[in-house]
Amino acid sequence: KIKAFFINPELKAELAKENGKTLKISNEKQALEIEASLKQGSYKLVDIEEKESTRNPAAPFTTSTLQQEASRKLGFSVKQTMIIAQQLYEGNVGNIPNHTGGLITYMRTDSLNLSTVATTAAKAVIEEEYGKEYALNKPRVYTTKSKGAQEAHEAIRPVNLALRPSQIKEFVEPAQYRLYSLIWKRTLATQMAQAKIANTTYKIEAGKNKEFEFQVKGQRIIFAGFMKAYTEGSDNPEAALDSSEKILPNIKEGTILELEKLESEQNFTKPPARYTEASLVKKLESEGIGRPSTYAPTISTIQAREYVSKTEDNKLIPTQTGEIVNSFLVDHFSNIVDLGFTAKIEEEFDEIAEGKIARSEERRVGK
Repeated sequence: KIKAFFINPELKAELAKENGKTLKISNEKQALEIEASLKQGSYKLVDIEEKESTRNPAAPFTTSTLQQEASRKLGFSVKQTMIIAQQLYEGNVGNIPNHTGGLITYMRTDSLNLSTVATTAAKAVIEEEYGKEYALNKPRVYTTKSKGAQEAHEAIRPVNLALRPSQIKEFVEPAQYRLYSLIWKRTLATQMAQAKIANTTYKIEAGKNKEFEFQVKGQRIIFAGFMKAYTEGSDNPEAALDSSEKILPNIKEGTILELEKLESEQNFTKPPARYTEASLVKKLESEGIGRPSTYAPTISTIQAREYVSKTEDNKLIPTQTGEIVNSFLVDHFSNIVDLGFTAKIEEEFDEIAEGKIARSEERRVGK
């Protein structure tokens, strides 16, 4: 990558195109030739492009998304999240004035449904907390995309949305307060207006023959909408930074920019990142392995048996024992230690429950 740093005003741009086509620099020789041309030309802001876009809130919490967000935002393990969620569900917390019973709905669910009671309460709280322009005229409905989702329960939400996190803070444990806040904010956000974003691109002409184009991208929030209450975390902190608000300095089209320095940066393809507890839950769900009630026990068990250990930065790595056990299972039980096996069994259980297929010995052992 070739980056240009400008002064008066400060601006950082990245080389994007050559003669109108997307440019990929594959070696050092090519990079040096480009730099030689860039040093002979001026840098002129030739175009400012601004496009408006909208952004929708993330869906209400299911077991897996709650585990993922609590891991990303609160640093909780999936086991810890489920223990605290159980306490909130049972109402196993301090004595909260004017409230008895559980604080949240059932925490083992893969449903995205919210009841009319919840969406009506959400609208009232949103209007009170943020104003009418942040509320919706009619509730936003989400549909599940996860394989074999069983939607017997609602999504995870506060039982009483009118009960603000601030009202329970002094009566509950800090971890209970933090998880309740996360659920409360997410639930409110699902029923709030879209955010409006202005995406701006500065196009800068450069090179001896004006053959190169540098670009600077920025964003500004026109209307925060649901982002006033909540934005979803990311497994990739760099991507999260890229999508955050970047206000660009006010420069007019036709301005000649003052170059401070050019910088070439060589990048290498990185191997896929190791799983964290959060990203492993996401993978289990996407492959249809297990159910909301089994994600946490599965991840706890492989650590308890020392098949997997956790690094300082919370990545999961296989141990020597884990690798030996895995090799043995793959060699001798390849039909069972298979991504599709569990999902297939779960599918057949669902079909039996719905009366579509008969229960039989052959099916029960997965033949």
